[in-house]
Amino acid sequence: MTEPRPLLIIGYGNPSRGDDALGPRLIDWLERDTSLPDGYDTLTDFQLQIEHALDLRGRRRVLFIDASLNAPAPCRLTPLAARRDPSYTSHALSPEALLDVYRQVCPEPPPACQLLAVRGYRFELGEALSPQAEANAEAAKTLIRRLLRDAD
Repeated sequence: MTEPRPLLIIGYGNPSRGDDALGPRLIDWLERDTSLPDGYDTLTDFQLQIEHALDLRGRRRVLFIDASLNAPAPCRLTPLAARRDPSYTSHALSPEALLDVYRQVCPEPPPACQLLAVRGYRFELGEALSPQAEANAEAAKTLIRRLLRDAD
């Protein structure tokens, strides 16, 4: 088994629900763009699950990417801390609740984590990505490029 790379980037959301596809779309871009620096692993899913806590093991940093109705346009980057919240007992966890699960099951401290919340507008089933969300994704790409460059 190969060692995990120091940085894990997790994009989550439902690609069939309009702007909720922002997280997976940005992961797709990261996996295809050969001009980006190396040194990170990617993961995408519809939502965060308890099992994802184990994906954080051996990492120095984790970047979560998600669409948000509440983030300012185009996007917001915030540090995360472990916190038990109501999502802890549901089928989908917040990143903070996932970090709390990590603290409970792993002996080592969790990696430094950030959330890149990309502003979305339309989340209806069957919708395409809105033009505004596309523009916000481009701004998020610029920020991600900077984060990857600074990580070297």
